[in-house]
Formats: sequence, C-alpha cells, structure tokens
Amino acid sequence: MNSAYTVPAVALVAVATAFVGAFGLRISRTTSDFYVASRTVGPRLNAAAISGEYLSAASFLGVAGLVLLQGPDMLWYPVGYTAGYLVLLLFVAAPLRRSGAYTLPDFAEARLASRGVRRLAGVFVVGVGWLYLLPQLQGAGLTLAVLTGAPDALGAVIVAVVVVATVAAGGMRSITFVQAFQYWLKLTALLVPALFLLLAWQHDGAPRHPFAEPAAFRDQRTVRVDDTLDLRLDAPLTVTVDGTVDGRAHHDRTVTLPAGPHRVTAGTRLTFPEGAQVPEAEPVRPGTATASPAAGAEQRPLYATYGLILATFLGTMGLPHVVVRFYTSPHGVAARRTTVAVLALTGAFYLLPPLYGALGRLYTPELALTGKADAAVLLLPERMIGGAGGDLLGALVAGGAFAAFLSTASGLAIAVAGVLTQDMLPGRGALPARAVRRFRLGTVLAVAVPLVASVPAGSPPVADAVGLAFAVSASSFCPLLLLGIWWRRLTPPGAAAGMLAGGGGALLAAGATMAGLTGPGPLHTLLAWPALWSVPLGFLTMMLVSLATPGRVPDGTAAVLARLHLPEQLRTQAAS
Repeated sequence: MNSAYTVPAVALVAVATAFVGAFGLRISRTTSDFYVASRTVGPRLNAAAISGEYLSAASFLGVAGLVLLQGPDMLWYPVGYTAGYLVLLLFVAAPLRRSGAYTLPDFAEARLASRGVRRLAGVFVVGVGWLYLLPQLQGAGLTLAVLTGAPDALGAVIVAVVVVATVAAGGMRSITFVQAFQYWLKLTALLVPALFLLLAWQHDGAPRHPFAEPAAFRDQRTVRVDDTLDLRLDAPLTVTVDGTVDGRAHHDRTVTLPAGPHRVTAGTRLTFPEGAQVPEAEPVRPGTATASPAAGAEQRPLYATYGLILATFLGTMGLPHVVVRFYTSPHGVAARRTTVAVLALTGAFYLLPPLYGALGRLYTPELALTGKADAAVLLLPERMIGGAGGDLLGALVAGGAFAAFLSTASGLAIAVAGVLTQDMLPGRGALPARAVRRFRLGTVLAVAVPLVASVPAGSPPVADAVGLAFAVSASSFCPLLLLGIWWRRLTPPGAAAGMLAGGGGALLAAGATMAGLTGPGPLHTLLAWPALWSVPLGFLTMMLVSLATPGRVPDGTAAVLARLHLPEQLRTQAAS
C-alpha cells in the first residue's frame, strides 16, 4: 500500500483523538470527573463510548483473520461478543450502577466488607487489563508494519503515547467523547470499503463462494515465510523454493513436495502456481512444542466452540474497561438503556468483519502462511480494487484500525489506572489534587507494562489473545458479580477462593498457552480454551466455600442487596 496515504490517515486519527480529548479536558476538574465523569453520561453518548472501546483489535482485525483461517465456525466470536451484553443487561447493568462503586474492587468491598477481597479483585482487574492490552499494542504494530514497512514496535509506541496523553490529561470525562467519536469512525472505516469490495467481487468474472471449496491461490503468488513453520499437504504440490525446506537448501528451484508434513525455515520464499490449494500451516516456536489456540480448535472443534461461547457470553460482564463505563450512568435505568443501545451498535458493526474474512479467503489466502491473517482487512482494498481508489480505501481502513487500538487501549488504561491508583500505589485517600497526580502515574504504569511485554510475547492472532482475556474475566468476575448481586449467602472467603480457583486457573492457562509451553494434544486444548472448566470451578468453589463459612456473611448484607435491586426513586421515597 502507498504509505503516502496511510501515514497521513494514521496521523489524522491520532490528532483527531487528541483534539476531541482536549474538549473533555476543558470540563475535567474533579476526581469524580477523572474516574466516572461525575456519573452524568447519558445513554446515547455512553452507548457509543462503550461500543467504541469494546470494538477492539480483535473485532476490527482478529475476527476477519480467524474467518480467513478457519472458516465460518469462527462466527461464534462476534456472536459471543455481542451476546455478552445481553447477559450484562439482564443480570448486572442496573444493580452494578446502583452500587455507587468506581471500580470492580470498590464493588467487591461494598458487597463483602472485605479489604482482602478488594485487593484480590484489584489484582485480577490489572491482570485482565494487561492481558487485553497486549493484543491492542501488537495489532497496532502489525498494522503499521504491513502498511508502511515500519518496525513492529513503532505502532505500539504511537498508541501508547496517545493513550497516556489523552487519559492522563482528562480521565473518563475526556475519553468518553474520544471513544464515542471513534465508534463512528470505525464503523465508517469498515462499511464504506466493504461496499466497494462487494461490488468488485460481484464484477470479478464468475465470483467464487469463499467457503464452497478449500482456499486456493487465484494467481501465481510468492510468499515469504518470516517464521519457521510446518506445512501439512493433503496431496503432492509443486512449488518454486528459494530457501530451506525439510533441511535441504534450494535456490529458485521447482520442487514437488509429497503429501504429508514439511518444515519450512524462516526466510524461505515459496512461489505457488495459480489454482494451488493453500496448505495448512502451524508456526514453530524455537525451543517449544507447537501450540496455539487455533491448533486446539482444529483438534477438538466442539470443545473449543463451547469454550469460546462460554468465555465470550460470560466474560463481557467482568471486563474492567466495560464495567467501569456503567458507573458513569446517572442511574440504573440509564445503565439498562445504555446496554440496549450497545447491543444495537455492536450488532451492526459485527456484520462487517466476517465479510472481510470471507473475501480474504479468496483474495489474500497467502496470509494463512505468513502468520499475518489479521492483516486481511488492511490489504483487501489494494488487492481487489487497486490504484488510487484502493489506496484511499486502504488508508481509511488503516485509520479505523488505529481508532480501534486507541479507543480500547484508552478504556483499559483508565480501568487499570483507577485500580492501581486506589489500591496499589501509595497514598490512598490523598487530597483531590494529589489523587489526580497519582491517577496520571497509574495511567503511565497501566500502559508501560504491556508495552514492554509486547516485545517478547510474539504475535498470536489478536482474537485468540483477547479470547483468553475473556476466559479469565468469565472465571473470576462473572461468579463474583452474579453471586454478589443475586445470592445473599456469599461470604468473603468464598469469593476469594472462587476467584483464585477459577480466575487463577484460567490466568495460568492463558499464560501457558501464550508462552507455547504445551504441545498438541488434550492438555493444550484444555489450556487454550479454559472456560469450560474454569468457569464452573469458579462458581462451584465460591458457593461451596461460602456454604462452609455461614458465619462470615457480612452484617448489613440485606441492606446492600436492597440498594442494588431497588430503583433509585423508591430508595429516595423510603428515605424521605
């Protein structure tokens, strides 16, 4: 793609983000402004802001990449991402707003009167936030590298700098306007090019169905393998090799590879003839067994599908950057109205990424071999339309992608910074001016840690990485919120044990999967898709330990539950 279009588009998004954020800075004065926008955000603005921060790199790039790689089975990702808000609407949104909390640890302490549970909840907020921030930064690096050839780290640094500047300057008040603006930018950035891509597909002779047959190369295509990988061929394949295959060096030599597995060394160039089927590929990490969530899905697809459904349906309610936005609503009714609007906005958006993934199987099938399937959204305008029109549409997509990284990273940064400031940095209870300074320090730490970690973490598919964050959230905060809101017998020991068992197990599984510590097999599948065992473990442990410690039910539980469930106007009438 012509970087003369891409670089200005990315720069324009960054400048527009700073400009819109400056508007919020002008009216951010109090500590409440920084944390929850003084609880004055109406449903329409809040819904656009929630959608803006929720539609992350996994939504903008990752869903299309997974559809390209694994086909329509991956449509469960957008279904789950959207349906999670239905669960949130039915069981959590209004009671959570009525709790009067600023953060999830605030809710835990208010419900259970336990500083220990609060601190443990804070640890999980930071863990989930950092796990979710990693793919945002990696996606930014991928976008800039694919479109301009810049180093992978540059995109991540740009996102980190803009996010820290915006959040630290104006807090929640500022990023509310930023994220609402970025939702509409992201929707436009996918919708407008999609219309042109569909027209190009329909006028492409006899348009092929993306899933009617295995992915194949439409024309002769040279693919450079950046990382060593294993190819699996179902039939013999004739290719031109410039590099090393199966330990044998070739220099622009035509080779017929028999059916079966083959190892291709990093740096090798493979030229595939027109019509050749795209072989299955699996990256090989030096010193580790091959392992990725995609491999687990291929080995046991039904288990992986159910694990994905459970993680995405139940994980949304515990995502720190999503939950914190409900605290900005004026009251519980507004929180519910906000959630209904979010369902409509996210549902409209998620119609688009699968379309890009389907077209990617036809026009960018080589991405399945390069490990950059997430780049399909970025490359399709140039590949299908070409010329100045393709470059302009590609620049629009690139700008939308950076808006996705910036909006989600901003929400995560403010959620993690709030917990770091209130529970982990020294000086709790400081005067307002000092509290704002500590919040800004927390913002820097919230972004700096995943920025540093993004270098050795590699580049797993962003939707896979985000899926692991959903699993940790579903296993820790989903039991805490549902039982905390709807079950009066929950105790502090039960809540702590459940979060440690379910959330801790899922967090360890996520770490092992991302580090590639397991090889192919049942153990890898269990760790790559942990929600099916970690969510029930969290609920069961929380309930059993609570039943075993009935004397630890906090005093005043009935009053707290009444506050959560009674509408604000009834509480006001009762008080008067």
